[in-house]
Amino acid sequence: MGILSLLLWTPALGVLVLIFAPNQNTQAIRIIANFFSTITLLLSFWILHLYQQNTAELQFNEYFPLNPNLGSAYALGVDGLSMPMLLLGTLLTSIALLASYPRTENVKGYYLSILLLEFGLLGVFLAQDWALFYIAWELTLIPLFFLIGRWGGKRRHAASLNFVLYTMVGSVFMLMSLLAISQYDLQQAGSLMSTMHQAAKDMPRNEQILVLLGFLIGFGVKMPIFPLHGWLPLAHVEAPSPVSILLSGVLLKMGAYGLIRAVNMLPEAVHILQPVLVSLALFGMIYGGLLAWRQTDLKAMIAYSSFSHMGIVLLGIASLNQMGLTGAVLQMTAHGLISAALFLLVGLLYERTHTRNIQDFGGLIHSMPRFALFISLALLGAMGLPGTFGFIAELHALMGGFQQWGVIMILFSITVLINAAYAMRSINLLLLGPDKANKFNLTDLNGREQLAAGILVISIIGLGLIPSPVIELSAATINTMINQISQRLL
Repeated sequence: MGILSLLLWTPALGVLVLIFAPNQNTQAIRIIANFFSTITLLLSFWILHLYQQNTAELQFNEYFPLNPNLGSAYALGVDGLSMPMLLLGTLLTSIALLASYPRTENVKGYYLSILLLEFGLLGVFLAQDWALFYIAWELTLIPLFFLIGRWGGKRRHAASLNFVLYTMVGSVFMLMSLLAISQYDLQQAGSLMSTMHQAAKDMPRNEQILVLLGFLIGFGVKMPIFPLHGWLPLAHVEAPSPVSILLSGVLLKMGAYGLIRAVNMLPEAVHILQPVLVSLALFGMIYGGLLAWRQTDLKAMIAYSSFSHMGIVLLGIASLNQMGLTGAVLQMTAHGLISAALFLLVGLLYERTHTRNIQDFGGLIHSMPRFALFISLALLGAMGLPGTFGFIAELHALMGGFQQWGVIMILFSITVLINAAYAMRSINLLLLGPDKANKFNLTDLNGREQLAAGILVISIIGLGLIPSPVIELSAATINTMINQISQRLL
């Protein structure tokens, strides 16, 4: 078994072990789930240690034919695009499990669902075969449906159903696009992903546009992009906070990751639809920021800010240049860390107060100084303050957009101002002003909670001050993609 298969199947092995664990022994269940999640995280860091970032070639390849007639295979590999997502996914799964200790209802089913979700998302980022990618993509729906519908808030059933219906409709469009490409002569050398990439070159231009639109809907639902974002606020608000960490931190990135793969396959269609894509990106950034600014529910605010920040990812992808695509990948990673930190801290605050209304708080800097420090840094990262990873990501996306569209990027500046407005408003209402702690029996973060929040916040600040490791991790792959796109557009 190769190291990628070992990484992929470790959470699945954890699921099998948990199935036979006694339902009543919640401590053993937590230990087993955290053990397998930690092993998966360590394996991802070991792969990072072995990964050669100076080459754009797929590494640690594994290939076993499944259906020779179709050309599908159990094909795994990593490159500079999937490597950051693997690290993000395994890290945030471990963080989500650390944040899940207060969970006491149906603990076994909850931890089974988390590990199954990790198995699916790793499959998406490791798959080098479109059939395998699609199976892993659909697999993530099952645990998310139960995690939201079983352990969510008062409107959990509507939220879970809404999420699944949106995503399934998007998946139908994705499947139609994949089937459209498969109608062309697929060479049977290599995985289905590589052969479909070659077949897309032979498609007429109008068919490429239709296929891209199918991918845009399929992946755009999960990112999400306007107007496919309807499921996002309700799902985030009703999901348990550890699930929101994974939903915003990793699951949204699956859509962006898939869209980048599709863009590399259909650059001519992307070039034609560039005005549409940049318009959707800029409108989503401003619209999401304004909606976040209006919210009084803290989780709703973070949900709409995620919608706005994923617009920055779409802007970077649409630019079709090296700087913009680098900004998209950096923003995917930065937003994963920042949104995870915010959902974690808001969830911890909700456990203590049973309210998420920002008007109910004030003066938390006095009663919860450690909480105040962590959430301030996370909010500053969300507004893209220099010295944070969010600033590095947004700067690259802005530069990529300016290279392509010039003065229109003034709309990007409006987004930055809106992000700063709701971030500073949140800091002011939560931490400053009259001390309202007497309404609640508040305690500051304990050691486990400080560990989870500290890892995320240190990553946000550390990668903001020293971003080169993440930039260099993806540089070779992105340069190769841009060269391939440029050759196709000549």
